[in-house]
Order: sequence, then structure tokens, then C-alpha cells
Amino acid sequence: MKQPRHTSTTRGFSRAATLMQSNIRKASEDRGFAVTRLLTHWPEVVGEATAKIATPVNVSYGRGGMGATLTLLTTGAQAPMLEMQKEQIREKVNACYGYRAISRVRVTQTAPTGFADGRVAFAPAPKVTKTPDPAMQSAAETLSEKVENEKLRAALTALGANVLAKQNTDQR
Repeated sequence: MKQPRHTSTTRGFSRAATLMQSNIRKASEDRGFAVTRLLTHWPEVVGEATAKIATPVNVSYGRGGMGATLTLLTTGAQAPMLEMQKEQIREKVNACYGYRAISRVRVTQTAPTGFADGRVAFAPAPKVTKTPDPAMQSAAETLSEKVENEKLRAALTALGANVLAKQNTDQR
């Protein structure tokens, strides 16, 4: 009697995560991260405040093999704050590993592997959109009301409102 053939529901497709899992594991193990969860869930491991100012760069093991050193990358202004938190960070990271894998935390302001690999991500300042004063906006509209082209009129109105607002702040 023939066995029924097992049909796959994926129809030959695989998840992107399963395809990339071996590549991600290999790349992270080259950097010393045996547990990739430390990299992928860094804000959850150490907390949002610490994750904003520090990034894990490397885990290096000593010759004896007892305990590893976690290297954190930060900016110069944040380094003293991280120095005071090293023991708490070590405990949180060891909780992520499940055993006392990290014996030392080292804070660096430059990447040990080169400038391109260990850049600190700086969040840009939020953009402030200035809205012109309604009085200046209406004055600019009256100046440009004779223009027939609608797009040109809108551009001239915006330009006029900015010029009038600039002149108004310069006179103060």
C-alpha cells in the first residue's frame, strides 16, 4: 500500500528569517556574540536609557577561557555615565546569557575594529517647522493676489510671509 505524500503548505518558499539565520549567527559569532539575542534585543536587555547611549561592539574571551570582556561603544560625553553603570550592565547581560559569561565590561569611545564597523548612531534633532504669523501671512496674500498662476501665487505668498516675518524680527 502506498503512503500518502506529505504536502508542504509553504509550496517551496521559506521564511527570510530562516534563510538568514545561519549567516547572522556566523557574523555575530565572528564578533564574539554566541547569543545573538544580546544584539537583537539590546534595549530590552539593558534598558532603553542605556541602549540609547551605548552599543555592544565585541565580546572577547581571554586565554584562560574564564569569563569574557564585553566592549561597549559610546560617545565621549556618555562614557562617565556608563563607567558608573558597568556592574549593572554586566549583571543584565549575564542574565541574558543565562550564566556568568561576562566577567568584565569595557567602555570605548572608538571601535576596536575600525571606524567603519563601530559607528555610534546619533539621533538627529527633531525638525522644527516654523509657521508664519497669521498677520504676516495675510499681508503676503494681499501682495500676491494679482498673480494669475496659482502655484506661483502660493510660492510668492510663502516667500513674502517669510520675508515679512524676518523683517519684523530684525526690527525688534
